[in-house]
Amino acid sequence: MQGFLRSLLFHSMRFAPSVILRSLAYAMFAVPVLSANPGPFTAFSDGETFTYRVSWGVFFHAGEIVISAHEEKGADGAKVFRITTDTATHGLVRGFYSYNNHAEGVIDQATGRLLLVREKGSDGEHFTDNETTFDYARKIASYVDRAHPSRTAQVPIPPGDPIDLISALVDTRNWNLQPGEKRPVLVSFGNEFFPLALYAEGYDEIWTPLGRFQTLGLVPRMEENPKGIFKRGGEIKVWISQKGQKLPVQMQLKLKFGVATLHLADYRKAAASEKPAE
Repeated sequence: MQGFLRSLLFHSMRFAPSVILRSLAYAMFAVPVLSANPGPFTAFSDGETFTYRVSWGVFFHAGEIVISAHEEKGADGAKVFRITTDTATHGLVRGFYSYNNHAEGVIDQATGRLLLVREKGSDGEHFTDNETTFDYARKIASYVDRAHPSRTAQVPIPPGDPIDLISALVDTRNWNLQPGEKRPVLVSFGNEFFPLALYAEGYDEIWTPLGRFQTLGLVPRMEENPKGIFKRGGEIKVWISQKGQKLPVQMQLKLKFGVATLHLADYRKAAASEKPAE
């Protein structure tokens, strides 16, 4: 039993931060398409921090994910945003399964282009240590995997400006999508790119540790040649509150063997704690 739980928790903690940490097909006729619009980075504001409590099966507080955004100056003096995601098991679960992961992405503020992604983590048996840099002039992404050197590669950047999935999901709060609409996004994940469509599904009432919210649910789907969790039938969903600050108050990752749910437990902006309007 412990080995089974260990496997479930590994998949939950490993995929949630980088896939919701990324979602799949559903066909509709005559769906209006909102095209991706490269431009200034607007997903986060400087100093924002989101803390999510991760529940998995009978474990209400199996882990915690903290997403933070900070504005910095890049090497050329231009403004960049550094988005960090820290994931760790928590409480009783941590007693038999210790997992820690740190991921960060650097994004050019003026263009919204992803410049660098790196990730490092371990559960004591499995290790992650990789970095991707993006050369848009050459249209090449250079992926270095220190934990699995054989995966190191240079990968062509497909048409479009790639972004990390966390930023894409959070940025949906600025899109004002209506149920039935969708918007394309190109997501970078390791040494692969995922052309996704983010669908607005409908309105839901959601309860979180911060209260009750009226939300819009959005699902990323990989419509052509699905791969990764999309090929295996997984699904990711994010719920954006529709009043006040429009925050991603809940995210969810469904796999064949269970569901991991991220509930927004704390939100801070410019170092001052705020409770979103319900």
